[in-house]
Amino acid sequence: MSERFESSQWVPYPVELVFAFFANPTNLPHLMPPALETRVEDARIVPPPPRPQAEDPALRFQSVAAGVGSEILISFYPAKWMLRRVSWMARITEFVWNSHFCDEQVRGPFAFFRHRHGICAEIRNGQTGTQVSDQIDYALPFGPLGRLAAGFVRRDLARSFAHRQQRLPQILEAAARQAARRS
Repeated sequence: MSERFESSQWVPYPVELVFAFFANPTNLPHLMPPALETRVEDARIVPPPPRPQAEDPALRFQSVAAGVGSEILISFYPAKWMLRRVSWMARITEFVWNSHFCDEQVRGPFAFFRHRHGICAEIRNGQTGTQVSDQIDYALPFGPLGRLAAGFVRRDLARSFAHRQQRLPQILEAAARQAARRS
């Protein structure tokens, strides 16, 4: 049986910066709760299509981006009491600049896992920013036992995204300062 988890957040940064940040897989550990000790173990990056050229030179970011076919291997501790790291291989299956990308589990703890990262420009209270939306469809292994664990998994996803929503504005502020120094 498939489950769905959704999250969204508006941030006061341009869509080009936000998308560039999320499309770079090395940024993932910065968004995860520290207790997970998330690491990128390996990445086979397939370049995406050419980046659209922003009219404003300050919005021309040159970061790495993982295009369709890229595979990223991460590891983490899913619970404090676990002594072994869990490995997770994800593959990018969709990529549209400044719009969205999707990753799907190739190997890992779920029976099925697909995460759509949506990014779109949005003006709120007269300020230009970006709406970040996440849609995760997943299924747990082990049949009835997996269904019993569904509440714990949903709770852990909610905690991870609450942490990300707290950290993301701080991280993007630092990324915007760094990008401004380069332009």
